[in-house]
Amino acid sequence: MLIQLDFMTVLSQWPLLATGVAWTLGLTAIATVLGTLLGVACAWARSQGPSALRWIAGSYVELIRNTPFIVQLFFIFFGLPAAGVKLSPLTASILAMVINLGAYATEIIRAGIEATPRGQIEAAQSLALGRLQIFTRVIIPPALRKVWPALVSQIIIVMLGSAVCSQISTEELSYAANLIQSRNFRAFEAYIVATLVYLALAVAIRRLLNWIGPRFLFGR
Repeated sequence: MLIQLDFMTVLSQWPLLATGVAWTLGLTAIATVLGTLLGVACAWARSQGPSALRWIAGSYVELIRNTPFIVQLFFIFFGLPAAGVKLSPLTASILAMVINLGAYATEIIRAGIEATPRGQIEAAQSLALGRLQIFTRVIIPPALRKVWPALVSQIIIVMLGSAVCSQISTEELSYAANLIQSRNFRAFEAYIVATLVYLALAVAIRRLLNWIGPRFLFGR
């Protein structure tokens, strides 16, 4: 028996798809900025911070990197209310994505920091630069240059992982696909369209970040 495909039934629901794409991009943008900043802070803590701070940052990284993202999301959305902290689906999704990206970004950026030549740091110290100036102007730019491809790949993984956020009714792309197929029972077509959109988003975001990095973050 031949399967009769009807993509127009799915594509006619383009406002839902457009809303889902907008939510996915918004979640990814916020998670990228905050997660990278968190990664930089924790990478500094693990490489140059006091011992207590190193232990805290290390424990955070190991906890997040060794547990599933969906468990982290459910803990934030379903678990925290038991402690009196109730978050909206959007806030819980952003928080989970930031925490998740931050842990992986920490180790990626730390690898770049530890690859910075010692002589470069000593030269900055001889110019009487402060610790903060050395870190932000001498260490971080070349570190980001070294690890940028790996960091961009992790950001793409987090963007794709945002599909899990539909489980708590965050209206991103996979939520839109689920809603469309529940209305017209065209699950095959709905998920093919969602897959192609995710693919297009991943390629576009990778190219955008590879363009932004050398121009605005660490120079050519």
